[in-house]
Amino acid sequence: MPTSSFKAVALAALIVANPALAKKAPAIDYAPALPAAPSAAVVTPGAIFSAGYAPLTSGARASQVGDILTVVLVERTQASKTNSAKTGRDGGIGLTPPTTGPLSFFSGSDVNMSGTQSFTGQGAAQQSNALTGEVSVTIVEVRPNGTMLVRGEKALTLNRGDEHIQLSGIVRASDIGPDNRIASTRIADARIAYTGKGEIARASRQGWLQRFFSMVSPF
Repeated sequence: MPTSSFKAVALAALIVANPALAKKAPAIDYAPALPAAPSAAVVTPGAIFSAGYAPLTSGARASQVGDILTVVLVERTQASKTNSAKTGRDGGIGLTPPTTGPLSFFSGSDVNMSGTQSFTGQGAAQQSNALTGEVSVTIVEVRPNGTMLVRGEKALTLNRGDEHIQLSGIVRASDIGPDNRIASTRIADARIAYTGKGEIARASRQGWLQRFFSMVSPF
């Protein structure tokens, strides 16, 4: 048996024996990007601003595919909305019947009508979210205008479940600090997912039968 096939079989057997190892593999969409292979030197005619030139002021900032930068999560949102409405309408009509003739048997109270209509409504909604922490990501693409696509994830295996933080977005080189940190609020088209699974996450969810009745219930 070839060595590569033997290694694959041994790895599969190890994962079956210990399922926890399978959880440590990063999601394909958030797998770290590998740096590009070095290409042949490009010959440029004179001048110091040749291909691959980087100003001294840029330091060791991440700028190439495969470089790592740290995203500081400072997400905080708060929204509130209130509305109220009130309407009212009154109306009435009254007729005085004749005292003589064939209609004299009507009483004044028989032809008096009045009506009142009113409506009062009020609604309020409020929501707030906060996410703090840090997660390191890699640059997966450098675009012609200088912006960079970054993505990455952090997986934590705790004694009562697993926690996953996944992040992707577009950053500008000028927003990256000298220590290769950038605030999450400076990331364009940011996609941040914080999920968990395990017995703690299961305890905070409705059971499948209760979810079914919640969907079909008209109340």
